Amino acid sequence: MAAKTPLFKQLFDQTSGTYTYLLADAASRQAVIIDTVYEQYERDLSLIRELDLKLLACLETHCHADHVTAAWLFKQALGCQTMASGQSGITALDQALTEGGRVAFGTHFLEVIETPGHTNGCISFLLNDGTAVFTGDSLLIRGCGRTDFQQGSAQKLYHSIKSKLFALPTDCVVYPGHDYAGLTASSIGEEMKLNPRIGGEANESDFAGYVDNMQLPHPKQMDIAVPANIKSGQPQDNKQPEQPNWAPVVTTYGGVLEISPQWVAKHLNDVHILDVRTEVETGEESARIKGAQLIPIDQLRDRIEEVPVDKPIMTICRSGKRSVLAFKILRSSGVQKVANINGGLLRWSAEGLTVTGNT
Repeated sequence: MAAKTPLFKQLFDQTSGTYTYLLADAASRQAVIIDTVYEQYERDLSLIRELDLKLLACLETHCHADHVTAAWLFKQALGCQTMASGQSGITALDQALTEGGRVAFGTHFLEVIETPGHTNGCISFLLNDGTAVFTGDSLLIRGCGRTDFQQGSAQKLYHSIKSKLFALPTDCVVYPGHDYAGLTASSIGEEMKLNPRIGGEANESDFAGYVDNMQLPHPKQMDIAVPANIKSGQPQDNKQPEQPNWAPVVTTYGGVLEISPQWVAKHLNDVHILDVRTEVETGEESARIKGAQLIPIDQLRDRIEEVPVDKPIMTICRSGKRSVLAFKILRSSGVQKVANINGGLLRWSAEGLTVTGNT
């Protein structure tokens, strides 16, 4: 790696499909992080400490509607600044960023490009040598951000992409804020030619006709995420989540403790699995985790005494949604060592972990 190339990490949150980017100067160890995710705070904090970095700033490409930022947590832990566009609606900023502004870290800097359209306060960050641009939700790989809420405008987004982002060098690498198909990066040249919404000969009418008719459902976390992100992710109790020592759980912004399927699979003898799928579900699909106790979610409150508490309890269902309710039921009954298996049996199976049939 060339000496003048910054350290670079592309990090991913599977639940929201969000990419977080960590960049650092190799000599000074000064670093910035772009678009953090609340649930990934412990992961990212651990990486920053392991790499012996000094985090200067948490940067936001916009006020997110699909996840809560970890900016406030990082500020409390590391003393870094929070930065975003002054048009973002985020009130808890140490510095409001505008067109042409620079965020320096060591010998490197990111230049601010205002790219409104997905929201009125969207910005992109161009690396000082022109080799990479972090486009948030403005330009995605073979796509772009939606424009139907948060002061979105198809016309503004068209001109942000065509006049600003597509004016960058064609070999400039595009790092998006999201991807839901496992794609990690593209280039300006690729998107100019191949992006089905705005590439090729697409004009403003073509683009607007596409994005104005996508009819997508609003993000599931929007009612939670937007109010939280206006405050840079600051919890109402102004407290950082306490991490238990009995398992490497992640505390979500909603206060649910979640655990990865991989960790549970490696520690089956040390935990108790509580499967809360209905009898209809288990009758249609017999796959289950070996040794799991089956109590349907609608029976759990009446049968809670049947759940042993001598080991940490890991709740699971088909998708990991109803098992969140099981987590809350157990916690409200006084059980402390309980966590929800992230993604449920769908993620468990997708990651190739062992299941067995009902006996």
